[in-house]
Amino acid sequence: MDIFDKLQQNRGPLGQYAKTLHGYFLFPKLEGGIGSRMQFRGKEKIVWSLNNYLGLANHPEVRRVDAEAAAQYGYASPMGARMMSGNTNFHEQLERELSEFVGKEDTFLLNYGYQGMTSAIDALVDRHDVIIYDAESHACIIDGVRMHMGQRYTFAHNDVDSLEKQLERAQAIVNPNKGGILVITEGVFGMGGDQGKLKEIVALKKKFDFRLMIDDAHGFGTMGATGAGTGELQGVQKDIDLYFSTFAKSMASIGAFISGEEQVIEYLKYNMRSQIFAKSLPLPLVIGDLKRLELLRTQGELRTKLWTIVDAMQAGLRERGFNLGRTNTPVTPIFLNGGDNEAANLIIDLRENFDIFCSAVVYPIVPRGVIMIRIIPTAAHTIEDVRITLDAFTHIAEKLHSKKYDYSINMAV
Repeated sequence: MDIFDKLQQNRGPLGQYAKTLHGYFLFPKLEGGIGSRMQFRGKEKIVWSLNNYLGLANHPEVRRVDAEAAAQYGYASPMGARMMSGNTNFHEQLERELSEFVGKEDTFLLNYGYQGMTSAIDALVDRHDVIIYDAESHACIIDGVRMHMGQRYTFAHNDVDSLEKQLERAQAIVNPNKGGILVITEGVFGMGGDQGKLKEIVALKKKFDFRLMIDDAHGFGTMGATGAGTGELQGVQKDIDLYFSTFAKSMASIGAFISGEEQVIEYLKYNMRSQIFAKSLPLPLVIGDLKRLELLRTQGELRTKLWTIVDAMQAGLRERGFNLGRTNTPVTPIFLNGGDNEAANLIIDLRENFDIFCSAVVYPIVPRGVIMIRIIPTAAHTIEDVRITLDAFTHIAEKLHSKKYDYSINMAV
């Protein structure tokens, strides 16, 4: 069969809906300045779908530095990969400041989070090594693990007993092959909002020989006394061998980083293919990220404001009887009972009649008959935004319970 013919016959789990859902549920266009209220299809909505945790996207200092750096250097600078011609003092300064902030010896700056994670995994292990990772890991971890030529096992989500069994299994494999074990989990799980059991996993190092890699994309900037992440909050930051995060969440930017022992980071600098063969992160982004990191370190009131909104939203939802699952972070999932049509009509109702923009997650991400709406509170939101949203959710829950969303999806909106 011709490859293109095959693609037409099997459009993929999301692509099959391209003709009917494009522009509204898939690839919607939010317009205007990034904040708690934006324009969707010509009308203002309260937006709960952006990972702008600390509200830095439109912070005046950030906007000023971004503009000045773009005017001075342009987005072409520096040209080439960092190893060949694209290294600068600014790149190295950002790496030093990130290392100090997260309490690690050294840091390697990465162009993108997704690309960086997959490439880091590829560089770290060979066919003699075993990877063990949480069953609910982010897609970038899963794709990185899929590239591994050796054995790989999952452990049940946040189940330390399951991890211990897999460590026993892995130990039997690596000992005769002189391989090693890499355990990968997340600081904050982006869908369920629960923290990874980092303290309990670290405790297993007393019994097993393995290295621990953490993806803390949602924890960096939001968790811990200084915002240094979930490891700081749980008191095990020093025991995390490789700390990874992205700038796409709390920093409201582009790029990522990985931090750890100096010799390990040096190895990654010279062996991560995604960085060796890719153009360096443009200077306006690097300089903008330095300003964002400065604000993250020095303006703790941004994190306080974030948690004020998080606590108000989550407490209000729980008081109204909503199921928020296991979350103990800003990520706020709301679990409802219903199918795909009910989820779609519920979201349309929220957007068109309550002026609230959020998104629903359905099967296969969650079990059949379950709707998950994920709310992302930010420091840019207000208590009034929370009040309006809580009232709206009370109404949609009543309508869902009364089967008022149980009809064929109507996209004539």
